[in-house]
Amino acid sequence: MVNEGSAAIVLCNPKSPSNVGAVMRAAGCYSATAIYYTGTRFEHAAKYHLDTKNVNQKIPLRAVESVSELADEHQKLVCVELAEGAIPLPEFSHPENALYIFGPEDGSIDQSIVNVADSVVYVPTIGCMNLAASVNVLLYDRMAKQIDTIDHSERVKKSRDVNNRLVFKGSARV
Repeated sequence: MVNEGSAAIVLCNPKSPSNVGAVMRAAGCYSATAIYYTGTRFEHAAKYHLDTKNVNQKIPLRAVESVSELADEHQKLVCVELAEGAIPLPEFSHPENALYIFGPEDGSIDQSIVNVADSVVYVPTIGCMNLAASVNVLLYDRMAKQIDTIDHSERVKKSRDVNNRLVFKGSARV
């Protein structure tokens, strides 16, 4: 279990603007504090950037030269990767303050980053998910394991849009 703490995301040389836009949306949905990316491929495609909820106004998206410049003694580095020896996500205890590092859509996190990570976690799937799906699953797992209680009624009311006013009053089935 984890207290809310802070969760920031690092995308290693992402190539797909649609994936980065979906990562931004996930960050907004699950209260990530920042998104960083390395490499230049995303910048070349940024004009096609998809952020349907304008998360970039609340959560910074910033280019960095390397993951090492983000290292903070109060934050644990957690690589999310299909790596031998990685901890299955259902068994993982999220640190209170984490910097989650994700590899590119068409590659892996550099071994030098994995070597200095505090943990390496993988999502037990058949095959690999895309970048945005991986971020969503990881951040959902973090939220689901939080010790803090969530007022679910208020969470539903604040999360839905103006077109949704559904109410469930129990099953009518016999």
